[in-house]
Amino acid sequence: MLYFRKRDENELDRNVTTYIYIYAGYEDERSLRALEMRSLFGAESETNILESTVGIEPSRSPFIKERIGVIFEGESFGELLEKLAAFQVTGETFKVICVKNGEDTFENRRTIEREAGQRIKGVADIRNPQRLLAVMHVNGRWVFGDYLKSESVWFRHQQKPHQYSTALSTRVARAVVNIAIPNPTGIKAIDPCCGIGTVLIEALSMGIDIEGSDNNPVILAGTRENIAHFGFTGEVKFKDMRDITDHYDVAIIDLPYNLCSVISPDEQLEMLQSARRFTDKVVVVTVEYIDKILMEAEFEIVDRAIAKKGIFSREVIVCS
Repeated sequence: MLYFRKRDENELDRNVTTYIYIYAGYEDERSLRALEMRSLFGAESETNILESTVGIEPSRSPFIKERIGVIFEGESFGELLEKLAAFQVTGETFKVICVKNGEDTFENRRTIEREAGQRIKGVADIRNPQRLLAVMHVNGRWVFGDYLKSESVWFRHQQKPHQYSTALSTRVARAVVNIAIPNPTGIKAIDPCCGIGTVLIEALSMGIDIEGSDNNPVILAGTRENIAHFGFTGEVKFKDMRDITDHYDVAIIDLPYNLCSVISPDEQLEMLQSARRFTDKVVVVTVEYIDKILMEAEFEIVDRAIAKKGIFSREVIVCS
């Protein structure tokens, strides 16, 4: 089952059954990264390599850096080269890169690229190739396939016209969206405490059908301007989440916590009971322990992670 915001035209009709994802991230992000892995792929990896039959664009994740869609593999590099001799690239130029894994030297990787490229039938172009192919030694064997490098989309979204000091970072917000909506197909989502729109922007950039609402009318003009700044369109309403009557497949709720938005446990319960009414699944971001409140609101905690930044921590809780 393949999940794409936009399919890479170079991958149409190619028989890829395994994808290799190369991850990168800080130690503080380990818990959040693992939860995103479990949400997207149904599994996690203790290393920076994850293999899956699920295909997603690497740019969806703030942690994925590269992806190889495996076409051939061999127990040795020589066996892989034999298979490459029967591989042909037609209608487009290509380039082969060797993905670093371990202590491979620059010179060794260039030799691998040259030997692999010489076996492939087609027109090579090392400067402006139309198709990128990769070779990698991973998990005890050599693999070859189509290569995609991630774009740090979330990084560009840091430059919003309007900022909110306590808003999620764009990096964390993007991971939270993936945790909440691993497969966007047919999903209608809502951020009922959308604030300045950080979660909305990340979701909209992935083509997710999401709308936002907030009970603070002062910030909503800035929210709409932030969304429009990046060329996105999305509905943002002035509405208290307790007044929401439409139904959604999933809600992402970053519970208010700053000095201007202090809410009591009773108010938290009321908000979550409202969410229980209008959604089947909720991902809650909180700085407080709210397990008892979630259970009282009749939510079942499915999974969780800690999102750290220095000494400051938020908890990301997946509920159904």
